[in-house]
Amino acid sequence: MNAPETPPETPPATPLEERRRRACLVTGATGYIGGRLVPELLAAGHTVRCLARSPEKLRDHPWAGDVEVVRGDVTDVASVGAALHGVDVAYYLVHALGTGKDFEETDRRAARIFGEQARAAGVRRIVYLGGLTPADVPEDELSPHLRSRAEVGRVLLASGVPTAVLRAAVIIGSGSASFEMLRYLTERLPVMITPSWVRTRTQPIAVRDVLRILVGCARLPADVNRTFDLGGPDVLTYRAMMRRYAKIAGLPRRLILPVPVLTPGLSSHWVGLVTPVPSTIARPLTESLRHEVVRQEHDITRYVPDPPGHPFDFDTAVSLALQRIRDAQVTTRWSSASVPGAPSDPLPTDPDWAGGSLYTDCRERDVDAPPDVLWRVIEGVGGVHGWYSFPLAWAVRGWLDRLVGGVGLRRGRRDASRLRVGDSLDFWRVEEIEPGRLLRLRAEMRLPGLAWLEMSCRATDGGRAHYRQRAVFHPHGLLGHAYWWSVSPFHAVVFGGMARNIARAAATTTGPTRHSGKGVAP
Repeated sequence: MNAPETPPETPPATPLEERRRRACLVTGATGYIGGRLVPELLAAGHTVRCLARSPEKLRDHPWAGDVEVVRGDVTDVASVGAALHGVDVAYYLVHALGTGKDFEETDRRAARIFGEQARAAGVRRIVYLGGLTPADVPEDELSPHLRSRAEVGRVLLASGVPTAVLRAAVIIGSGSASFEMLRYLTERLPVMITPSWVRTRTQPIAVRDVLRILVGCARLPADVNRTFDLGGPDVLTYRAMMRRYAKIAGLPRRLILPVPVLTPGLSSHWVGLVTPVPSTIARPLTESLRHEVVRQEHDITRYVPDPPGHPFDFDTAVSLALQRIRDAQVTTRWSSASVPGAPSDPLPTDPDWAGGSLYTDCRERDVDAPPDVLWRVIEGVGGVHGWYSFPLAWAVRGWLDRLVGGVGLRRGRRDASRLRVGDSLDFWRVEEIEPGRLLRLRAEMRLPGLAWLEMSCRATDGGRAHYRQRAVFHPHGLLGHAYWWSVSPFHAVVFGGMARNIARAAATTTGPTRHSGKGVAP
C-alpha cells in the first residue's frame, strides 16, 4: 500500500530536515531484522518502501499504513529496478540460505542484480547485514553460510554504490534464531552432552544495538565503502552464554559436557530435536560456531557513536529479551520469514477449480456462546493452548515432521492471543485472518501435497455463534492421494474432536486462557 499523503496543514520540511531525511528501501521486511528495522527508520524521520515477494504478509503490521509496499524478488531485475527508483538508501537483508544446493549461486546472482540496479537508479548508499567471519581462516574452510555472506558483501562493495557491510555474530533479542537456540537448550537440558563448539569464543550483540547502527548507517558519508565489525562488550564461549542465561532466567546451574564426536550435521539435528529451530536453520548457526568470531575493529563508532549505556552487555540483552517474551511484546521472530521450500500457494477458492483433486473435511457446530467469545478461542489455537483434540496425534505428527527436516510443532506463536497474516503457528502459517470471522492457516509441514485449515464463526439469529471448520488437501501425485486416504480414518478423532472441543471451550467461556497442556481429549 502507498504511504498516506501529507495533510495540507503540515508545514513544509526545512532544508535541514530534508538533508536528514532519506528515502529508504528495505528488503527482507517480512524477516526478523527487516520487520524491526522498518519502524525504527520511520521513527528516525525517513520514508520507507518495502520490497516483498508476498506483500500481504506485511498487511497487519502496525506500521503498514506508513510505508509503501511493492511486490518483487531480489533475483528479478525488473522488480528490483522499479523498487530502487527514487531511493537514497537501500537495505539488503535477504539471503537464499536453505533454498537448495545452489543457494550460494542464488545469493551471488541476487547481490549482483541488486548492486547493478542500485547504481543505475542513482542510489546513494547500500547497507548490508552479513555474518562476522573469523580472522586468519581461509575462506574455503568457512561454512557455506558464512562463505556466501562474505561473498555477497564483496559483490555489493564492488557495485559502484557506496556500501556499508555490517558483520555480526550472535544476535541476542526476543525471537531471534540465535536467542531461541540458546534459550531452549538451556531451559530444557539441565545436563547437556554438547558438541565441542560450545568452547568457541564469540561476541554477541543485542538486536537493539544492531538496529541502532543500521539506522545510523543511512547518514554515512558518501566516501565510506567498507566492512564494519559489530559486537557487544562481552566475548564469551557458548558454554558461558548458556550458564549466564541460566542465572539470569533463575534456573539451576547447568552441567555442560562437551564431546568432540558430534559432526555439524548431527549437531544441527540435536539442536533441532531440543529447540524450536529446525535443523535446516540450526546447521548454519552451529557451523558458524566452529571458528572463533570476535570483532577485529570497532570503527563504526566513528560514524554512529555509541550513546551512554550502549552497546548492551550480554546480561542486559538477555534480560531485555526475556522481558519482551514475558510481556508478549515479541514483534518479529526468526520464523517470521517463510520457511525455504515451504508451499506458498493460496487456497483454491473457485468451486469449479481445475487444478486437480481437492479433498476436504468439513465440520460445523452451533455454539452456546456469543461470536466474540468463540473468536477468542479460534484466534488462540496452537502454541501453549494446543489444538483441542488428541494431543498425542498432533505431537507425533510434529515429531515425524522434524525427523524429515520439517519445522515440527515447536515454533509456537509470536503472541499468545493475537495473530496477523504471515505469522507462524506451530507447523502452520497464517494465510488470512478476518478478525471476528475467519482464520485460514497454510501447512508448512512436509507433505505430499498442499494443505490448509480454516476456522470461522458467524452469528446466528439468536445471537449465538456458529462454528465452521474446513481442512483442505491438494495431493501431489499418487503418494498424495495415498497419504489422504491413510490418515482419513483419524479425521473423526482429530478434526471432529477439535470442532467439538473448540465449541465446548467457547460455551464454558474458558477459552484458551485457562487451557492447560497441548489439547483436550475428544
